[in-house]
Formats: sequence, C-alpha cells, structure tokens
Amino acid sequence: MNKSLYIKTFGCQMNERDSEIIEQLLAQEGYNTTSVPEGADVILINTCSIREKAEQKVFSLLGSLREEKARNPSLLIGVTGCVAQQEGEQLRNRMPHVDLVVGTQQIYRLPEMLDRLQQQMTTREIATDLEDSFVIPPFQKLLIDQPPSPAPSGYKRFVTIMQGCNNYCSYCVVPTTRGREISRPMVDILEEVEILVGQGVREITLLGQNVNSYGMTNKVADENVTFPYLLRRVASIKGLRRLRFTTSHPKDLSEELMRCFAEIENLCPHFHLPVQSGSNAVLQRMNRKYTVESYLEKVTALRGYRPDIALATDIIVGFPGETDADFQATMNLLNTVRFHSSFSFKYSDRPHTRSAEFAEKIPEDVKSRRLAAFQNRQDDICLERNREYIGKKLEIMVEVVSGNDLKGRAATNHIVHCTCSSKMHQSGDLATAHISQAGKHSLKGELQL
Repeated sequence: MNKSLYIKTFGCQMNERDSEIIEQLLAQEGYNTTSVPEGADVILINTCSIREKAEQKVFSLLGSLREEKARNPSLLIGVTGCVAQQEGEQLRNRMPHVDLVVGTQQIYRLPEMLDRLQQQMTTREIATDLEDSFVIPPFQKLLIDQPPSPAPSGYKRFVTIMQGCNNYCSYCVVPTTRGREISRPMVDILEEVEILVGQGVREITLLGQNVNSYGMTNKVADENVTFPYLLRRVASIKGLRRLRFTTSHPKDLSEELMRCFAEIENLCPHFHLPVQSGSNAVLQRMNRKYTVESYLEKVTALRGYRPDIALATDIIVGFPGETDADFQATMNLLNTVRFHSSFSFKYSDRPHTRSAEFAEKIPEDVKSRRLAAFQNRQDDICLERNREYIGKKLEIMVEVVSGNDLKGRAATNHIVHCTCSSKMHQSGDLATAHISQAGKHSLKGELQL
C-alpha cells in the first residue's frame, strides 16, 4: 500500500537537492509525494539555519503541526537538514511531537528510520552524526528508477558535486551543520548528468558550498581533478544545453576557471561570487581570506575573459564592529562593480559561530537603515544594467507558458517575459527574444520566429 509524503524545504539549492534525494529514496519504499500536508502519512521539514529568520520559520511551522499530530497520532513528523544537525536532541525536547531528527549526512538512512517507527520498533529516531569518512552515495540507479518530475522543472536539475566547507567564516554555521569538505567522485557526477540528460534534462547546475575547491581537500577515488576540469567534462556531455554552478569563494577563483567562461560554449555567463563586505577590516573579522583589492582584480580579469558576464553577489550589512566608514566602503564596492543582482541581509548571530561572541553589535535600526540604503542603490543599478539589454537578442530557456504569456530565463539568469500567440513553446524549449523593455528585476521582449 502506497504512503504519502509531504516535504517542505527551506534554504538554498543544496537543501532543494537534498529534498529531491529524499523523494527519490522514499519513492523506492512506496511513498508518493503530495503537495499539501493534510492527510500525509509523513511530513518532513528540510531546514536551513544559515540565518535566524529561516530558523524561526521552521519552528513556527513545527508548532503549527502540533495540532495535526494530535488529530492524527499515526502521522510521522521529521526534521532534516541544518536545523536538525544544529539542534539534535534539543529539537526533540523542544518539540516532543517530532518523531525524527535527521542531520545533513544521515538523510540516506531515512527509509530504515521511518520503517522502524511505523513498525513501532521505536518511538523516536535521531541521527545527527558528522563523519570524517562520509562518502556521498551514488544515485544513478535511483535516478533511473525514479525519473524527475516532468513539469515545471523537469528540464533542469541540480547535481551535488561536494558537501561541507573548510573555510570557517566567522559568521557561518556550514562547517558545523554540513561538516568538512567532501568531494564526490567525478565518475559518479558524470554518470548522474548523463542519466539526467538522457531523460530530457537540458540544464544542469552543479552544487557545493564552495565548488571552486572541488577535489582539493579529499582526493576521491584516486582522482586528482580540478573544478575547471570537471566543468569541461560535464559540459561535453551530448545533449546538455546549459551548465551553471554555485557557489564560489573568491579566494579560490582561479585563472583556469575564468577561462572556462570564454572557452565552454554551454557554460552560462552568470557568476555568483559572494563578497559579503566592501571593507577590508570587516572581511578580516569575517575570516574571508581575501581583500577588496584582490576581489576587484579578479572581477576585472573575469570580465576580460567574458565581457558580457552577469555578476551576482552576497552582502551582509551590520556585521559586529561595522562602522559608517565600513558600510560606505561596501557602497563604494557596489558602485564600482555594479553587480547585476545581489542577495543582501542583516547580520544575525548564529549558534556555534565565532562572530556570535564578538562585541560591538550593531543596533537593529542601524542595520535596517543600512540594508535599505544598499538595496535601494542595488535596485537602481539593476535597472541601469537591465536597460543595457534593450535592443539585444537573448536566447531564453522557456520556464512557464500561461495562455499567451511566456516566461523564460536568459543564460545571464535574467527573467524574460514575452507574449506568445501560439502553443509552439513548452518548458525547456530554447527561443530567441528581442528585448524591448527593462525593469528592476526582469526584462520584456518579443519572441523571434
């Protein structure tokens, strides 16, 4: 008898991919994924703890599920991901109606854990060990047995190439929630991409906390490969139309990787390169291991290899000790680089991080004011940048067709809205759009027949 599974995912693309893996694992055990929690046999909350707000959302949702558990005692509720890894047994004590707490490396054990609970062999399951010997399992057979859903994102998929981080930025929980860097064997990655492309996937995004250091810290399966070499091997797989990756650390951005943007035809000219701050003093307290000057040198070199590349970044405002001059340095950096987009956030203390113990915390109203100033200027730059595309032709990959409206995504990651008068296009198709209008966060154009 089939059982129903509901998964709610918080956080980054790594979490989204982990949720896909969980779905694939449990599909082998007869679980059908449902889009609503009501009536589900199992509810899993896949969590993020990188920022305080995301963690608060998790606990709010878990609190609301208490009544659902009271109405249906056979319902199994589990928490996976970074909050589970961070809180462990404490999460179960805080939320007694939670049946499973499963850390980032232990999601592969979910089928056996759920089975023990359903067989009433135990009343709770907690698995949050981080193992130095951990190996990311291959998923080729699972992918064959459980192909990706056909719509709306069946044409593009995430593929994990590594997990964990060795950088220990002073504000970041990743080393404690996902462990040290672990690279997947290249043969596993290539086989997975080949399977996905064979199933009709046209765009692949390679995932890792710091993809630039792939293969550097653990020599997997006797391989001695760099990330640029892996990129070239993946890009050469027949039928793959677009290749992306995220995320990168500026200190590990090499000339070899920059050349890939000039030499690999299907590598999208979009690069997310988190800078976090425009102040060297703040970067040093963040333990980022680069300077503003070295970052700018790499941006210049990168644009030399690929002048049309669209750059995105991450910014933290209000880091402990950030002065008005430090924040102005961040604004100066923004005006110098003129990022096509950015993700900007107010600093918040996170458990088990060094910066949580730092003095000179910035008042909340100051952080809010600085964030608003940064985002307002970024919006202006986004509009200015987007207007540069007016009159140009961009290849877009169709994402959604609704009536006569079509939404696609350019290789530069811009959303492009078009009007289509026929049913010629569907998700995953490539089309050419002539850009006629620009907004802060998207473009408009006409399809070229």
